[in-house]
Amino acid sequence: MTSFTKFSSIEPNPLVSIVINNYNYDRFLKEAIDSALNQTYQNIEVVVVDDGSTDNSREVIASYGDRIVPVLKENGGQCSCFNAGFAASCGEIICFLDADDIYLPEKIAEVVEIFKSSEEIGWCFHNLRWVNENAELLPQLSTQRPTVECDFRDLLKSGKLPPPLPATSALCFRRELLAQFLPKPISKAVKSTDFYVKYMAVALSKGSFLGKVLAFHRIHDSNAATLRKDKHNVYTIRAMEFILNGSWIKQEFPVLKRFANKLVSIGISLQWQNNRKDIVIQDFIRKYMKFSSFLEQIEINLRAFYHYIKSTLKPVN
Repeated sequence: MTSFTKFSSIEPNPLVSIVINNYNYDRFLKEAIDSALNQTYQNIEVVVVDDGSTDNSREVIASYGDRIVPVLKENGGQCSCFNAGFAASCGEIICFLDADDIYLPEKIAEVVEIFKSSEEIGWCFHNLRWVNENAELLPQLSTQRPTVECDFRDLLKSGKLPPPLPATSALCFRRELLAQFLPKPISKAVKSTDFYVKYMAVALSKGSFLGKVLAFHRIHDSNAATLRKDKHNVYTIRAMEFILNGSWIKQEFPVLKRFANKLVSIGISLQWQNNRKDIVIQDFIRKYMKFSSFLEQIEINLRAFYHYIKSTLKPVN
């Protein structure tokens, strides 16, 4: 069993940074910012990272004056927003929020209590409730887990996946933990992915899953992948996410190479399911295999075949 990592004691009333990433979501952005500002827990800062929007997002951001910390940058994708938001933040605890999603008022108060409960907890995730474009409740939860402390580090080091992890707006971290792997690598090939931050967090630290719905995840026609009906595009997006994140993890944390190989094998299987050859994906696979041993290459392809057989008839969400 991996020994526990101890973090610094959380202050009695810690500053919490809510980092909102936005790109062309002016129609949702105000509701996201208001939900962050209207928390029952008061010691917060709201950092809004605008990723080169071409709509009216920056006018919305300007309307809040000094109530928020604006970060206005050129378009670089969600990964670059995590980097920029983290760099601009000051909180002991960092919580991410997609600009099309909504926090419930008690979210930050609940999360702070989890982090204060143990110096070994580096991350806290929770359930999300799906809502439609008008913020009306849909029947599904994105994840349905009870409140439980979790340690997946040995699992990932052995090359296995953790249980399903929720989307960006359910992810909260100690600053000390994020500092171990941010800034993260970025690529124009994948502009929207939270895989790296949540996989690296569970790979490096014990954490807690809070079995409550503390945010609404909005489902609409512009979602990057969730519940999209254009199967081929979803397969392409997911394949690239798995392959690129596997490449980044192996490069930055070689001790996790078995887990990285697992991610790449899943990405390859998704490409096979897509029945389309993507030149960019093929290039990333070639580069990854070039720096893998012959036995690793065999294992990756065998795993890819296994996932292909297992998942061909299962829809990608």
